[in-house]
Amino acid sequence: MGSTEEDPNKLNSLHDPSSPTQPLLSKPTTSTSYPSSPIEEPTSILPPDPDPTQFLQISYNYDPRPFKDLPFLILFALLVLCTFGFGIFSIFNRNTKYDDVSSYTYDSSTSTCVESSSLSLSNSNRVFGFVMFSSSSSSFWKVLIWTLVITLILTVPICFLLLWLLKRYTKQIVYVSLPFIVIMPIFLDVYWFVACTVSSSCSDAFPLVYRILVLVFVLLVVGVIVWILVANWHRIELTVQIIGVASDALSRNLGLFLVLPLLTIGLVVYYAPIVVFLVFARLNGKIVARESKGEYTCVWKQDNWVPAYYTLAILTMLWSLTAMVEAQVYVISGTIAQWYFSKDDSVPKRSIRSSLRNAFGPSSGTVCLSGLLIFVVRVVRAAVDSARQDAPGIVNLVLRCCVNAFLSAIDFLNKFTINFAAITGEVYCTSARMTYELLRRNLLSAVFVETVSTRLLGGIVFVLSAIYAIVVWAIVKGVNSLGVDSYLVAVFAWLLLIVVLTFFIHVLDNVIDTVYICYAIDRDRGEVYKQDVHEVYVHLPISRSLRSPFPSSTPGV
Repeated sequence: MGSTEEDPNKLNSLHDPSSPTQPLLSKPTTSTSYPSSPIEEPTSILPPDPDPTQFLQISYNYDPRPFKDLPFLILFALLVLCTFGFGIFSIFNRNTKYDDVSSYTYDSSTSTCVESSSLSLSNSNRVFGFVMFSSSSSSFWKVLIWTLVITLILTVPICFLLLWLLKRYTKQIVYVSLPFIVIMPIFLDVYWFVACTVSSSCSDAFPLVYRILVLVFVLLVVGVIVWILVANWHRIELTVQIIGVASDALSRNLGLFLVLPLLTIGLVVYYAPIVVFLVFARLNGKIVARESKGEYTCVWKQDNWVPAYYTLAILTMLWSLTAMVEAQVYVISGTIAQWYFSKDDSVPKRSIRSSLRNAFGPSSGTVCLSGLLIFVVRVVRAAVDSARQDAPGIVNLVLRCCVNAFLSAIDFLNKFTINFAAITGEVYCTSARMTYELLRRNLLSAVFVETVSTRLLGGIVFVLSAIYAIVVWAIVKGVNSLGVDSYLVAVFAWLLLIVVLTFFIHVLDNVIDTVYICYAIDRDRGEVYKQDVHEVYVHLPISRSLRSPFPSSTPGV
């Protein structure tokens, strides 16, 4: 690469996709498809390109993909096989006398525990007590179950209605929800304070001092929310447009709303036998005599391998959870990327099917590695947070700061890696490096998109779920005479709706990330696949910390 006086044909040959010397993330020096004013060619000598035989030009990879990151897939498969293998062994090796521990007594003549002839009625008493408890509160459970069933059914039209509103009336929904994000928690806080003060049972359980502390704490949290909104007010308009673009992209791939819940249900079905294995694992052991203060009692002693199996099974379940989350992100990214890079505005056929095939086929090792990294980061961060309870010290503080900085760096690199891997099919490490280089060269950063849009969508979800909970409470209060239990029914309905809507926001957030990466690829290549996306994302602020000696192919940003 040299100055502008070189032969143009030579420059064009460098960007031929079929050329074996195509460099990583290469982009043409001029663009005829991007609507922009002409730019002057750089006269300075650019740094030497990386090994041209090592990289390919970035685009969605429609070709059959080879298997990547196989060692991590093999490791995950071994953990699953060990979990299921020892779980099946625990079923056949269980001791059926586990429930009869109370019927065993210590025999001093043989120094062992022997079974006595008397029968224990403790289990039947517990069952009888449970039946009595259930019968005494049958009306509450009936109302609660019906409310949750109706809420679960209504979540489907609520999600589609919210998506349609975010697509058509994004600005109106956001600006109408902003006041309620502040008003709603203040109203609920004051209402709880007054209701608890009036109620004698609540006032006895919560003294006035505690009620005032809760009231002030919630008001302080609301104050922080107001400060965040004011500080980011100049970003609201652009974030509204970004949410609208992502909602439009998601509305054109509605099949994701069928596939993603099915993947979640599949994870639950996968968990079911492991939970059964954990239940039967505790039945592996024997009844032994234990001496305490000169007296012997018969207790249950688990086999030595049972705690290790519990650890293995729990680690497998946690890794499976994070891997499934990353697989869902992979499917979302692959589907949205195929729609984005389609020349016309139509949805590509079998885009979801091909994304599923890649996620659970050639890229399954990449998905497992990404899930493992997220799992390790969460475990280490939880350990660091628990270490704060120890005695403070300068060494402890420095170590926590270093660990938090390292974990934040991993989170940053991991954020778009799985999105990029879904587009290109590259291995995890290559995807992480290429994503970083892509953003660095084009002066892009995801912090703006990540924080503001997620908080706005979270606020909208909170407002909608709170309004729904108030409506549920009013209906239950008017139809049934549950009293204070009506509040509990409303709380459970609120929790169920907010979980479903949070999943919806999670999907929309991943769509925003995918569209962002696709826009960066477009910008890097000097092309425009989706004009409406470029009209919005072109206003993203430049990340000065990611400046690069490479020139941007898109001016005016």
